[in-house]
Parts: sequence; C-alpha cells; structure tokens
Amino acid sequence: MALDETRKDNERRAALDYHALPRPGKLEIRPTKPMETARDLSRAYSPGVAEACTEIAADPGLATRYTAKRNLVAVISNGSAVLGLGNIGALASKPVMEGKAVLFKKFAGIDCFDIEVDESDPVALAELVCKLEPTFGAVNLEDIKAPDCFVVERICRERMGIPVFHDDQHGTAIVVAAAAQNALRIAGKRAEDIRIVGLGAGAAGVACLTMLHKMGVPLANITVFDRSGVLHPARADLAPEQMAFANAPDGMTLDEALKGADMFLGLSGPGALPAAAVREMAENPIIFALANPTPEIMPEEARAASPGAMIATGRSDYPNQVNNVLCFPFIFRGALDAEADDINDAMKLACVDAIASLARATTSAEVGEAYEGERLTFGPEYLIPKPFDPRLLPTIAVAVARAAMASGAARRDLDLEAYKQALEAEVFKSSLVMRGVFAAARQSSRRIVFAEGEDDRVLRTVQSMSEDSTDRAILVGRPDVIAQRIERAGLSIVPGHSFDIVNPESDERYRDYWQSYHQAQRRQGVTPDLAKAVMRTNTTAIAATMVHRGDADSMICGTFGQYLWHLNYVSQMLATPAFSPAGALSMVILDDGPLFVADTHIHIEQTPETLARTVISAARHVRRFGLEPRIALCSGSQFGNLDSASGRVMRGALAILDAEARDFQYEGEMHTDAALDPELRDRLLPGNRLEGRANVLVYANTDAAGAARNLLKSAAGGLEVGPILMGMGNRAHIVTPGVTPRGLLNIAALAGAEVATYG
Repeated sequence: MALDETRKDNERRAALDYHALPRPGKLEIRPTKPMETARDLSRAYSPGVAEACTEIAADPGLATRYTAKRNLVAVISNGSAVLGLGNIGALASKPVMEGKAVLFKKFAGIDCFDIEVDESDPVALAELVCKLEPTFGAVNLEDIKAPDCFVVERICRERMGIPVFHDDQHGTAIVVAAAAQNALRIAGKRAEDIRIVGLGAGAAGVACLTMLHKMGVPLANITVFDRSGVLHPARADLAPEQMAFANAPDGMTLDEALKGADMFLGLSGPGALPAAAVREMAENPIIFALANPTPEIMPEEARAASPGAMIATGRSDYPNQVNNVLCFPFIFRGALDAEADDINDAMKLACVDAIASLARATTSAEVGEAYEGERLTFGPEYLIPKPFDPRLLPTIAVAVARAAMASGAARRDLDLEAYKQALEAEVFKSSLVMRGVFAAARQSSRRIVFAEGEDDRVLRTVQSMSEDSTDRAILVGRPDVIAQRIERAGLSIVPGHSFDIVNPESDERYRDYWQSYHQAQRRQGVTPDLAKAVMRTNTTAIAATMVHRGDADSMICGTFGQYLWHLNYVSQMLATPAFSPAGALSMVILDDGPLFVADTHIHIEQTPETLARTVISAARHVRRFGLEPRIALCSGSQFGNLDSASGRVMRGALAILDAEARDFQYEGEMHTDAALDPELRDRLLPGNRLEGRANVLVYANTDAAGAARNLLKSAAGGLEVGPILMGMGNRAHIVTPGVTPRGLLNIAALAGAEVATYG
C-alpha cells in the first residue's frame, strides 16, 4: 500500500510540475507577422492598422481576411460541471480550459482563448457569451452543468451567427454514435431495430441519445434513467431536452429495462451496471460504460457476463476509449474554414460517418508507430480510431466542410480537393513537397525490393503502397515471420496479391542468385562457398542481386545497420561505369520550406572531383521536387579568406564547375550563415552568383554535412526525407535506422519514379 501511495504522490507532483514549470500554464501568444522594424510597427498598429479597420467597417465579412477571427475559438466555462471534479468554480476550471485550448492547437492548428466566467445564472452567462461574437470565429462551451448548459447553448445558437458547440454534449455524442455505428455493423443489426437503455440524463447522456435517435433509433426504443429513476411523462423536473426521452412507464426498474436490450449507454457513476443485468441483455450486446474514472461496469466483468459484448469506456487503458478529442478539433476546423454560421445536424452526422469510416480502414503507419504493440484492426476492440491518427484532421474536416456547404451553413465555398491536400500538408510535413514525386511515381509501375522485409515499418509502408501506388513491393524475408507481423499489426496486405516474397532460406532462385553474385565478385576474393553463404544471410546483397539481374527495378535497405556497410554490397552489384555513388542528399523540411544537405554519408572526405559531382547530382535531384537549386558550397573558409583543406577542396570544385556552363545557381566557398542570409552574403561578396537564400548546402566531408543534417532535424525540428542515394540511376536507396514508416514511404515514392524523372 505504501508503494502505491508513493506512486500516486509522484504522479501528483509530476502533474503539478508540468503545469508550473518552466513557465506557469500551458499557453502563450505569439505574433504571426514580423515585428522587427519601425515599418513593421507602423503597419501592425498606427497608422497602418486603420486601413484594415476601415475595410471591416465597410464590409464586416472582411474580418476573416484581415484578422485572426476565422481561426480563433473561445473555450468558455463557469466551472459548474468539470469532468470528475464537479462544481469547482470558474477559477479552478482554468487548467482544464487551457488544456482544451492546447488540444485545439495540437490536433487542428486552431488558436484559442480560454475564458472562465464567474456566473452561475445560465441566462446571464449566455448574454455574456453572445457579446463576444465579434472576437471569435466559434465558441466551445465546456463543463457547464445540466440543465443550465441546455439553456446557454439554446440562447447562444439562436442569437449568434457563428458556431456554438457544447462539447460535453455534442462531442461525446458524435464519438459515441461513431462507435455505435461500427458496433452495429459488427453485430449485424440495424439502428431502426435495436433497443437502448441509457443511465444518466445529463448533458452528455441526452446528447448521445439524441444523436443515436438521429441515426435511426426510434424514440420508443430508448429508455432512460437518472438518479431519480426512470424518465416518464409525469415527471415535472425534466428539461425539454430530457422530456423527449420520457416515454417509459413510471416505476420501471433498470433490471427490467435491460432484459433483451441491445445497447447500454452509461454516463452516470461507478459500478451502476450489475453484471447480472448484462447477462439478461441481447446476444452480443453493446455496452458503453462511460463514467470516469470508474465506469458503470469494468470491461472484464462485462465480458465475463456476456463474452460477445462490445465494450467502450472513457478510459485510455482499455480498448475503445470514447475521447472527445476524436471530434472537437476537427469539426471546428471544417466549420471555421467553411465560415459556417452553425454546426448543424448534417455536419455532426458527417463527423460521425468520417470517424466510423476511419476505424474500418487500415490503420496508418503513423498510428502503428504511436501505438506500437497494440493490434489496431477493425473489430470489437477497435470500434473507433485512436486520437493520434493523423488522418482525423483531413478526413473529418473535409467531411464537415462538405456537409456545411451542402446544408447551406457555409458562407465560403471551398475547393474540397485542394482543401484536403492543404490539411494533409499540415499533418504530414512532407506531403506538400512530395506531392509531385508521388504523382510521378503513379505514372509508372516499378518493382521495389525491400531488403529488410520483416521490419514492421517496411510492412506498414507496403500497406500504404498497396492502397495508393502502382508499384509492386518485393520483401526479402521469411514468410512465416512476415505473416505473423502482418497479423500482429492488423494489416490487410496478402502475400502474392499485395506483394511478393523472396525467402533467403528456400527461394527457388537461390542457385541463380549466388552464381550471379559470385560472377560479379569472383575477382574480389569471393569464392562459391562464400557467395552461397552471402545469398542465405545477407538481405542487402540479395536485394542488390535482384536489381542486378532485372528481377526488381529498385531496392531499399538500411532500416538497421551502418550506412557504408550497406553501400558496400549495393556498389558490388550495381556500380558500373555509368552508375556509381555520387553522394547522399538529405532533404530536411523546416517550417519555412525544405533545405537540402549533401554529402551526408558517402564521401568521408571530398576531393574537388567528387564534390563537383555531388553538386551536379544534387541540382538534378532537387528539381525532382519542383524546386530550382541554389547551391552553396560550405566551408570554414569564406570566399578565400582561409587556406584550409575544406577551402582548397571547394575552390577546386568551383574550378571544375566553372569549366562548363551550368543551368543552376551555385556559389562558394562560404560559411553556412552566409549561405542562408543573402544580406550578409552580399556584404561579404557583392555581385555573388546566388540569388536569395540557398536551398542546398554542400560540405567537404560527412562530419560537417551530418552535423548540419542532425542539427536541422533535432534542434530546428526538421523532418528528413532521405538520404537519397545519388548517382545510382534510382536503382538503390539506403535509409538510416531511425527512418519512420512515412520516411520509408517517401523513399519508396522516389524509387517508384522512372529514371527519366531525375532530369
């Protein structure tokens, strides 16, 4: 017991430290425009700000163009019903509201002000909220007790021309409805035919039942209980929203209502659902026990009572957590971007369908990585997606915006395909810059062999390829291991249909492969016995041999092991007079765009000749991304001011490059800051050949290039695409052990494009 108390005390202290350190609270405000000069100040404030004010005064609709209104939500509470804490008051609720604002920003890029109001009268509270309309694009009401919350929302929705959404009601209802939709699908039942028993008639309970009714469940099939008993027509203590479900006879008990019921919905308190009552429910019942932190019945008790039960709770340590974060950031994102005047039923139902459909789809690589070890396959224990599924934003926001436009709630027409692409670019930093590469890859159908075919990241990449690519994946690995890991990850890919396998232990081409390897390496000391051993154990050599023989068009390796070790076997089989490693190019995507770094892995120390070839190859590859290369040759020497080894190599490379006309910009030798700061560079060397900020940094050795790459990734928060192996005609790519499934997919797209697209 003492150990348990110590753990709880440590967790409490850690939570308090999280809120207190290094700065109190969880929010700050940052400017989105430069504020460095007197000119900036005159435009941001006086006198320039008057221009924007005048425009808005003439046309109020322009507020969404000249201010942050369209991306600003108010999270408003009086603290009268804080989840798990009750009526703790407005001030004590502030950490919760700050947390809600953080979730808006984290999951959907929406800015928030949390507003805690010391007002217990619902009409007065609604009056105050209505007066805030000029400031915000939408309002999220939070943690207001029932029935006051119904009054506040009703008044605000009637009077305000922006969306007003009480998340405790509608957010919970949407997620519950999505889970119920999928549970009914699994059970083979229709909403029109089921009978529901609800326990809890507060804001969330009423909203959930209302949403289930809108999905098709007849009101007559819904029986509801609260702490005073069953809701029946003679009760005088019910709000109008609750009275809609008061259709049961007075005196009915919970046990009586549950006999033969298809679904239990609990939003009440701990232990309120007896296991004996679960045994009396219909076969394969749906049990949503959502009281927090202790549900109405623990999942293991419910399953013991009814083994086929489909169970959801509000807890993160059990499957099917009903978490509002699956809904509210994304429904607001779609509503704000469509400039909707309301979040109506059509938009809520679109959100329900979008959430439910995501659970039925194969989980993405990013979700598998975030929830490593969990089996995320649609079924009784995976009815709704996980909160960190990056597809939630583009899927739900687009569905909501489409419904807003179709239902007449939108005041702004969106190009939904372009809108989806923009949202995907927010979620996946590489999406925008990789779009052209993926498009080029779809124009061809190449065979790509993955040397480490048993790796979970590779399997998730192959899943994505099978869904959105014309390329054919080949995996080097043991079929039984691959099958086990596909099953464990809940993937839908099938050997022979979605991909092919080369089994090092028993492939029928083994003799052909070892003979090809021996033929290529017999003058380098490789005996037949050694060639046989290599073709049984070295998956990189197997993949390279496949490309050499024409059994594959390109290979990807390197998910474990050292880069140069893999390069040795790639070069043994694939280097020719026409193709040889020219350098490794990494693209690091930063907030202000991509920056390329070379050579990060191959030439430990460059010569003028290898450096010039790296520059030429980098220019060719950068154009694959639709960018014009501006290449800086970076050194400790600045335009000849230091007679260092790197400076001499750079000057030698410049001489080689200058010997022929080039169709790209390059300049050197210079410090990295001069490469990235055009004003500094122009002061040091007026009239230099680079225009603007360099987008390619080339270094004289891998130490410098690798350090730049790692700093950009770790300190600047950049996302790497690569390294891209240059000079091999797109026949081989070597990743690094830290590669993510998304990174592998990007490399597969590069490998999937024809060599001609390299320029």
